[in-house]
Amino acid sequence: MLPAQARLRRRPEFTAVVRTGRRAGRPTMVLHYLPERPAQPAGDLASPAVARAGFVVGKSVGNSVVRHRVTRRLRAVVRAELDRLPRGADLVVRARPEAAEATSAVLQRDLTKGLDRLLGDGAR
Repeated sequence: MLPAQARLRRRPEFTAVVRTGRRAGRPTMVLHYLPERPAQPAGDLASPAVARAGFVVGKSVGNSVVRHRVTRRLRAVVRAELDRLPRGADLVVRARPEAAEATSAVLQRDLTKGLDRLLGDGAR
């Protein structure tokens, strides 16, 4: 389980990352990365300075049981890699249908390679 302050929860947070962030596609997932989150409205609580992650697992991945299994696996692999992200960064992981059949090792490999691409020098 990810700590509460390390999770994206609201639709505008997901939208900001997907629309303005960088993207890296992998066979089982698409990563959307925003290195600095936008300024929060004055009435909002101060945003924590930790890296946050959110997950999108649509119906194309499978039925409810399959989607929840994929979400749990993704959450576990992201938790292991979350410390690679700079403070204040946001990451959205969108599962592709191939994630339903993938093992945790394959998900880990795809996440690691996607993060390598996003956190690299940006040459691509």
